[in-house]
Amino acid sequence: MADQFFTHKGVMFSTLDYLPDTLSYVENEFQVRDDDVFNITYPKSGSTWMLEILSLIRCEGDPGWVRSVLNWYRAPWVEYHLETALKYPPPRLLSSHLPIQLFPKSFQHSKAKVRIIYTLRCPKDVLVSLYHFSQVLHFFKTPESLDSFIEDFLSGNGEQVP
Repeated sequence: MADQFFTHKGVMFSTLDYLPDTLSYVENEFQVRDDDVFNITYPKSGSTWMLEILSLIRCEGDPGWVRSVLNWYRAPWVEYHLETALKYPPPRLLSSHLPIQLFPKSFQHSKAKVRIIYTLRCPKDVLVSLYHFSQVLHFFKTPESLDSFIEDFLSGNGEQVP
């Protein structure tokens, strides 16, 4: 199981869905536009809920677009759906779980800083949701027990991006 994960700048990623080259590209070469809107969350903290809200705002409440376009096309994850994000017409609605140290460097010099929606959730709820999610999908290391998962979560040893 350990060979299905790699660490990039201290954050663990699944080899099933992420590539170190893509993460480096996002950090160093991805160009943030001034009119970009970012949906940023820690994993299992409400990114899908916020994506639905932002999508409805973007289409002025008309649910047709939301119902007919998959969420990763409406707000592609820059670290996962990079090609879709690069082709997205402005203004882009983008999502990410990336921590600030891996976020695109071009963000620091853009006006998009005022267009970040950061969703927070009670850490206890995040932990429980992440624990059960980790047992079903293999984006994360499968936890040995809830106790060991809590220890890793609290110590930062289990920091992973789905």
